[in-house]
Amino acid sequence: MMESVYKIIEIVGTSEKSWEDAARVAVETASQSLRDLRVAEVKEMDIKVEGGSLIYRVKLNVSFKYET
Repeated sequence: MMESVYKIIEIVGTSEKSWEDAARVAVETASQSLRDLRVAEVKEMDIKVEGGSLIYRVKLNVSFKYET
């Protein structure tokens, strides 16, 4: 069996629609520059009120395969 190492980073996604959309945007954007993205774990959700509008924010930990 081949051994692997994974790196975990924190990212934040935002959306005017929902927390689910904020998470989707974050993962889709991260996957464009991170190869072999494996897992996304929601760590925190909040709402920012900006000019009378709600901005949904999701903080995620994402893991991807570490390559040397």
